[in-house]
Amino acid sequence: MKTIDLSIKIGFCQPDELSAEEQHLVQTAITATGNSYSPYSRFRVGAALLLADGTEIMGANQENAAFPSSLCAERSAIFAAQSTHPDQAITTLAIAAGNEYGLMREPIVPCGACRQVILEMEDRYKQPVRILLYGTSGVYVINTVKDILPLQFVGESMK
Repeated sequence: MKTIDLSIKIGFCQPDELSAEEQHLVQTAITATGNSYSPYSRFRVGAALLLADGTEIMGANQENAAFPSSLCAERSAIFAAQSTHPDQAITTLAIAAGNEYGLMREPIVPCGACRQVILEMEDRYKQPVRILLYGTSGVYVINTVKDILPLQFVGESMK
C-alpha cells in the first residue's frame, strides 16, 4: 500500500489586512453571534455571507433539546440565502464564535455537515466560496472549502 500525502495551505491575517468589504462581513458575523439560540452549549456561532449581487445574509446557530434538530450558523445562513436568492452564488462566508467569556481567541472551523453544504454551493454555482474564520488572534482565510475538505463527495461522485 502506498501513502498519499494531502496538505493544505490557508492564509492567516489580522482583520485590518482584509478588504473593507471582508472586514464588514466579519463584523456582521460577530454581530450574528448575538442571534444565537444556544441555551444548552452556550456556544454562540454567527455567520454572514455575501452573495454575488452584493446581498448580505446572516445566520446563527439554533439549538434544540433534541440535539439532531439543531442547526449550525453556516447552514442557517446558506439555507436562508438559497430560499430567498436561489439565483445568486455565495462569494464569501465569514464565521465567528464566542462563549460566556466572549469571542473565541482561535478561529473555529465549520463542522463536517457545513463543509459538505458549502461544497454543494461551490459545485452548484461552479465557483469557490471564500471563507473567513474569525478569532480574536486573527483570521484564517480559505479560498475554497476544498482546502479544508480535501476529499469531496458531490453529485458528480454518484455518476
